[in-house]
Amino acid sequence: MKKIGKQTIKFDNPPTITECSSIVGPKESQGPLAKYFDQTLDDEFWGEKTWEKAESKIIKETVTSVINKSGIPSEQIDCCFAGDLLNQCISSSFGLRELNIPFFGVFGACSTFVESMSLAAIATESFATNALCATSSHFCSAEKQFRFPLELGNQRPPTAQWTVTGSGAAIISKNGTGPYITHITPGKIVDMGIKDANNMGAAMSPAFVNTLITHFQDTGRSPNYYDAIISGDLGHIGKEIAIDIAKSQGYNIKPNYNDCGVLIFDKNSQDTHSGGSGCACCGTVFSGYLFKQLREKKIKKLLLIATGALMNSTSSQQGESIPGIAHAISIEI
Repeated sequence: MKKIGKQTIKFDNPPTITECSSIVGPKESQGPLAKYFDQTLDDEFWGEKTWEKAESKIIKETVTSVINKSGIPSEQIDCCFAGDLLNQCISSSFGLRELNIPFFGVFGACSTFVESMSLAAIATESFATNALCATSSHFCSAEKQFRFPLELGNQRPPTAQWTVTGSGAAIISKNGTGPYITHITPGKIVDMGIKDANNMGAAMSPAFVNTLITHFQDTGRSPNYYDAIISGDLGHIGKEIAIDIAKSQGYNIKPNYNDCGVLIFDKNSQDTHSGGSGCACCGTVFSGYLFKQLREKKIKKLLLIATGALMNSTSSQQGESIPGIAHAISIEI
């Protein structure tokens, strides 16, 4: 493992993504990627009394699923990296408190899944044989915390996105046959002064492009090196902004670029406005759809860049702008 360029890490012995698992809510189960998820839910509560308890159950069951699918006993998993959107990451800590695996709580807003995968990859290059990473989000609990109680029935502007209800989990191993994590490019905080909590795509897209271009400069690669470049949850509006910013910097990413928030919902039939968002947006689309594309070698070189808005309800109420973050991970067959 060594640093190349300004902020990219190249792995001498690239770790393997051994297995993935995903669970999604009812709206996601009606979307175009429904068949790729391990389990779909009929309602947002899943037998629990609160949305927060439901989210904790979702991440717990997703982690149980990925461990069972991998065939690796939990005793042989050296550590877990997990996080979510709720205050103090209670979905992860409460949902995984019985896991009995050393736990690192991670917060990168909606970039948490790739941040967790990056840390897990570093761990397997150093002390761990197997590391688990997971994340979750829930539309109802996120709206309640970050915007307005659902009972108010507030009208959503066209720029608003729909927080994905679900969880994605992966096991990263020191040894295996791929897909391999070959590089990671941790992102820097980028704040362009956007204050609209209903326009996350505009707030996060500059951070996405900053990490994207840094990755290309550090590795000497260009957009056409990858079969697919996928952002975490910029949505329809943020995706177009990202394409324009990248083009202004001399990079044409349009031919092979898409966004998890665009892929997970059907914009026309599901009324999700600018698309999906949330930790589980990238987590479920990768664990459900993209991982299968890699295994089937339909995608052989993937650049996954998860995006996050580093704000909370208090910062918005106090008039703060929304800092963006984006972490990149290069996955190859």
